[in-house]
Amino acid sequence: MNIIITGAARGIGKAIAEKFAAEGNTLFICARNKAVLENTGAELVKKFSGTAVHTMVADLSVKEEAKAFGDWCLGYGIPDILVNNAGGYVPGNILDEAEGNLENMLGNNLYSAYYVTRQLAPQMVKNRSGHIFNICSVASLEAYEGGGSYSISKFAMNGFSKNLRHEMKPHNVKVTTVFPGAVFTDSWGDFDNSAGRIMEAGDIASMILAATKLSPQAVPEEIILRPQLGDL
Repeated sequence: MNIIITGAARGIGKAIAEKFAAEGNTLFICARNKAVLENTGAELVKKFSGTAVHTMVADLSVKEEAKAFGDWCLGYGIPDILVNNAGGYVPGNILDEAEGNLENMLGNNLYSAYYVTRQLAPQMVKNRSGHIFNICSVASLEAYEGGGSYSISKFAMNGFSKNLRHEMKPHNVKVTTVFPGAVFTDSWGDFDNSAGRIMEAGDIASMILAATKLSPQAVPEEIILRPQLGDL
């Protein structure tokens, strides 16, 4: 199968790529950092010899680059699975966060998925098959201290996903929204997770892979994952 994963050079995106690579799929991955992306691609090919990995450097917060990435993927064929994972986090509060933070968060966390999906989904509709995963956050569900524009952008991503699910129903294209809580990735810096307080990126990846194994008539509309002890 052709699997497209955005923001796949590290963290959750890389973990998702590893799960699909282990099953011998063809991967199309992107990220902004060329060196890290190419290293990830090479690592996947070395570790999973039965898979092919294509990489493209792209900043999906830029509409033209998001559209170009979608067109590049289509040059290889119709996608079977699209994982809209690209995004970023900048903490803040609405009244005192830096000017431009809202635009930055919307570009990274909403527009990236919106424009890539608009390029790819029409072909999935024509093919009457496919599965789209939109990686949101528990910040899409409720306000929290320091959420600011990040939380606003994730609420918007949830709204995008709900509308996409509604539109794709009659075309046999599945849409699943994933709401992870705290996951141990680079954004946590030197956080000590030796006690397993927060989730691993592989936990999110495992749930996404499992969702693709269901019968054609079943779709998990929403997947919420939190640390066993709850949010931090």
